[in-house]
Amino acid sequence: MQWYDRMRQIKFLLVAMAMVIAMGSLIVSHSLVRDLAAGEHQNMEVWAEAMRTLNNADENTDVTLVLRVLNGNHTIPVIVQYKSGEIQSFRNLRLKAGSEADTLRAVRRMAEEMRQEGRVIRVYMDGEAAGAAGRDYMEICYDDSIMLKRLSSYPYIQLSVVLIFVAVAIFALLSSKKAEQNRVWVGLSKETAHQLGTPISSLMAWVEILKETYPKDGLIPEMDKDVKRLEMIAERFSKIGSLPELREEPLDAVIGHVVDYISRRTSNKVSLRRELPDTSLKVHICAPLFEWVVENLCKNAMDAMDGQGSITIAAFEEAGKVVVEVTDTGKGIPKNHFQTVFSPGFTTKKRGWGLGLSLAKRIVEEYHKGRIFVKRSEMGVGTTFRMELKKY
Repeated sequence: MQWYDRMRQIKFLLVAMAMVIAMGSLIVSHSLVRDLAAGEHQNMEVWAEAMRTLNNADENTDVTLVLRVLNGNHTIPVIVQYKSGEIQSFRNLRLKAGSEADTLRAVRRMAEEMRQEGRVIRVYMDGEAAGAAGRDYMEICYDDSIMLKRLSSYPYIQLSVVLIFVAVAIFALLSSKKAEQNRVWVGLSKETAHQLGTPISSLMAWVEILKETYPKDGLIPEMDKDVKRLEMIAERFSKIGSLPELREEPLDAVIGHVVDYISRRTSNKVSLRRELPDTSLKVHICAPLFEWVVENLCKNAMDAMDGQGSITIAAFEEAGKVVVEVTDTGKGIPKNHFQTVFSPGFTTKKRGWGLGLSLAKRIVEEYHKGRIFVKRSEMGVGTTFRMELKKY
């Protein structure tokens, strides 16, 4: 569990660093856009002053520089409107093709939007910056340039592209990692089954010899049961990695095998109970693998109870599904670990690989197309694992 928590901390640290970098990029971009916007506002003030000078010029005024300033604006959208509402001029606007009346209505609408956003400079015709009511003036409404708008949205587009790229990369890495884990598990399972095969065959032969030599010995049948148990374990391992054959099996008999096996190998301080319906439930399962899942949940429950408490295995039909629930009176699982308990490597035991629940999830969800999850858990009270299988 410590290793798993350390890996989670590293992941959170990397995510936090990515968020800090993203926020830093946004702050820098916003600062740059703000400076450019301030520069465009200053340019418009100069443009407005040039417009005022042009309107107040007489035949002796040199307007060469003024015209160069006015004609030099090729990027900033601007609308010049008289006090009466008449449009004096406009430039750098994106307008749809249409009649002159439609164009003027669109320009007036744009000017009103710019005015509401506070993007307006008032120029008095007599050169005064302020004066009494009734003075003639014109308003210069302007908007951000196309380049500034693009720069404003560029950081978000850039971050979106980066996030998509990171998401695709993470998905690819996780898929590759999962495929590698699957190959490792399958290889270990097949090798384990292969290595167990030879000694089990030898033990089976010795048991047969002992039966013939000591036919009345009461220990030999128990030895035979254990050898058959080893044979079933080897069969379970051999089925990992290959699609098992699902058969219709009575669920009460499958659960009964697990309870009988665990009851003989646990202390009297652990109470095993079955809550089964009166009518037998039949499901399409691979009995050896499904027995292993229930057995694994029961063993984890005994570890959580420190060898003292009660385990209840309930089976029933609900909403067209066959449900199996394993409830214990153990330590409980924190809510933030409801999902992570099924992750490879996660374990609360001092000794253990943390693969039991991960393999159980694989067997239930990939092989049997069902679901397994923590239904509820309370610290110091107990935990309920729930499995849902399709009813055929």
